[in-house]
Amino acid sequence: MKPSCVVVCVMVALFLAGEAQVSVSLICNAVDLSPCAGAIFSSAPPSGACCAKLKQQKPCLCKYLKDPSLKKYITTENAKRVSSACRIPFPKC
Repeated sequence: MKPSCVVVCVMVALFLAGEAQVSVSLICNAVDLSPCAGAIFSSAPPSGACCAKLKQQKPCLCKYLKDPSLKKYITTENAKRVSSACRIPFPKC
């Protein structure tokens, strides 16, 4: 194996290991999306804080959709509008 290939392989492995740590440390907590409440319950545009939290919680959205108490908020037209405005694709679970 060429030395440059070894370096690239090690870098990819380290990157993937870092990704795994990030996903393991994510705690799905719908309360973290509270910066989006104003935009979801009105026609206000989402704030930067809302979009940042939505992006951070993106891996959790399918879990939230499966929760009957949360699904009714996530599937509203305003929630879909917020998702679109934040450039976060609406989850397909």
